[in-house]
Amino acid sequence: MSVREATFLGFGNPVDPRPDELQAWAYSPDTVPLHSMPKDWDLLISGDVLGPTLFELAMDRQCPARRFAQHCMYIYAADGVRQNASGQRKRRLKKFTERAEQIGDEPMQIWAHNCRVLMTRPELFDHHDWMEGGLVRYPRRLGLFNRR
Repeated sequence: MSVREATFLGFGNPVDPRPDELQAWAYSPDTVPLHSMPKDWDLLISGDVLGPTLFELAMDRQCPARRFAQHCMYIYAADGVRQNASGQRKRRLKKFTERAEQIGDEPMQIWAHNCRVLMTRPELFDHHDWMEGGLVRYPRRLGLFNRR
């Protein structure tokens, strides 16, 4: 039985879900609606432990929770360009960006482009776009020469 075929039975700890739990939920998101999750759940799970899982979900065109995973990857990226971001986060973000550029579809190529812009010009960070889902709800390529 693949993860996609597995029945989602809930999170052992929704504040700190395991990668397999998150993946199973993403293919049956109606079993535990987002509005019932802990406050700021998107921020809580958008870290290094679940980053690879979120990236795979964001890349999967068939994933019902793909837009949520893409939103989490924008959070992951915004955190990864901070001056005090860990070296591991920066390396992973670069690797995810390169992979999305190579094999991602349009939404993930836009994400990769926007990551490159933010890596080059971190002062272009906009909280609404990166942390509150603005770039997922209204996808667009950011320009390097935008003014703040």
